[in-house]
Amino acid sequence: MIIESKSIRHKHMEWVLRCPREEDGAELSRLRITIDGETEFLDREPGEDYLSPESFRALIRDDAESDKALFLVAEVDGKIVGFTRCVGSPLKRYRHKADFGICLTQDYCGHGIGKILLEHVLLWSDYVGIEKISLSVVESNVNAIKLYRKYGFIEEGKLLKDRIHSDGKYYNTVLMGRTLRD
Repeated sequence: MIIESKSIRHKHMEWVLRCPREEDGAELSRLRITIDGETEFLDREPGEDYLSPESFRALIRDDAESDKALFLVAEVDGKIVGFTRCVGSPLKRYRHKADFGICLTQDYCGHGIGKILLEHVLLWSDYVGIEKISLSVVESNVNAIKLYRKYGFIEEGKLLKDRIHSDGKYYNTVLMGRTLRD
């Protein structure tokens, strides 16, 4: 699904919230590797599960045509600094729900961009009738967990010793969900 681009002014910063265009594929491919290298909070090490520019272009096309997918980017001064994807299941038994995640470069954390991306995902999911939205987050990412709770997500479970980070230690993954309010 495609939404209209909008200018955002928040915390003394101006940026653009928009759906990606196919020509953003190369920039998104590079950005994903950069973000993976900046944090232990995501699932991948830099370069793992590599998405090529063409793979991103295909995602952009598919998401634009789907009524159960939303792909948004945050652009500051013409440069994409983060993105979010929310994707529903094609399976009938799971047609009421979707999963999502947010990726943001470290330089732009703390400026409210992640919060606004989350708000737009939730507005969209409520609008299209997604009854449940789910995510997983590493337990040590306390700021993200706090933000998700603020927006109605609850902890539904925990995967113990689910990940091994570069420090050689195991970390738990928290499963969170939010249901559409009646």
